[in-house]
Amino acid sequence: MTRPTEALRPPTMADVAREAGVSHQTVSRVLSGHPNVRATTREQVTAAIERLGYRRNSAARALVTRRSRTLGVIAVDPTLYGPASTLAGLQEAARDEGYLVSTVTLRSGGGHALEDALDHLAAWGVEGAVAITPQRSSVRALARLTPPFPVVTVEGSHGLDIPGVSLDQELGARLVTEHLLAAGHETVWHVAGPEDWLESAARTEGWRAVLEEHGIRPPRVLRGDWSPLSGYHAGQELAGLTLARRGSTPVTAAFVANDQMALGVLRALREAGIRTPRQVAVAGFDDIPEAGFFPPPLTTVRQDFTAIGRRSIQLLLEHIEGTATGVEHIVVEPQLIVRASTRSQDGA
Repeated sequence: MTRPTEALRPPTMADVAREAGVSHQTVSRVLSGHPNVRATTREQVTAAIERLGYRRNSAARALVTRRSRTLGVIAVDPTLYGPASTLAGLQEAARDEGYLVSTVTLRSGGGHALEDALDHLAAWGVEGAVAITPQRSSVRALARLTPPFPVVTVEGSHGLDIPGVSLDQELGARLVTEHLLAAGHETVWHVAGPEDWLESAARTEGWRAVLEEHGIRPPRVLRGDWSPLSGYHAGQELAGLTLARRGSTPVTAAFVANDQMALGVLRALREAGIRTPRQVAVAGFDDIPEAGFFPPPLTTVRQDFTAIGRRSIQLLLEHIEGTATGVEHIVVEPQLIVRASTRSQDGA
């Protein structure tokens, strides 16, 4: 005799697997529409679902419609401003298109972690996924995998055979560097982000290219890890060079690869008695909400995360619908925001 608690308990995926005589993983693959399932096995699982009345986040209904109206997002290291804002933009864009979003966050983007994330999203029946892969290693690991659904990358401009959307990071760096040179500075120093980050590499390349186009030998690159503390340490080094006036490359302007590090640079300069922008102009990148309230308000590059999210979701839906034309890489333009932390030297 069945106990009342068992009679009231809704059927689970394990119940479906037992009823169909297959594994839990096979049921998951059927629910996600995975192509590598025999037709007879799919029929067994579908029949078991119907007999048991199994329902799971629209997945059973998707067996008939082939549409779950759910998209996946894989976010590598989403605690930083850029990835976090990208994630918010994607979620908003997906909702506007009438889709739910299932998100997997990862501390690192290694091959095994990405493969597990794809399996997780497949089990939830997503129709496609956007992968926020800002590190070079993570996007390369993704390129080696064979996802069971369309995948679009966002944030990193990588040139691999994967469709993607990214901000023109190099153009943003060019705008900042040209702005500082036009203000009368002989050169521009650079505090870069981590070497493995695609955005960091592109921003450094844009900075270096502008200096070389003006016939200026680029100073050595200082490097941080996106944190204010790493910017503070770089700022201490810049302050030491400024006060000692060592070498042939003066420190009168610095382009910092993100606003958080720029905050640290500004503090280090201020503690050393160096005035910004009178002695050293400082510019950042991202235009975080607090940038306009830095002491002084920070010149920076604004990223349109709403546009990035919208274009990424649109591109993903094109691949889901089969209307995409090849492997497309969409680039969103940045905007230079000039504030009090930079100005012409003759205006001091």
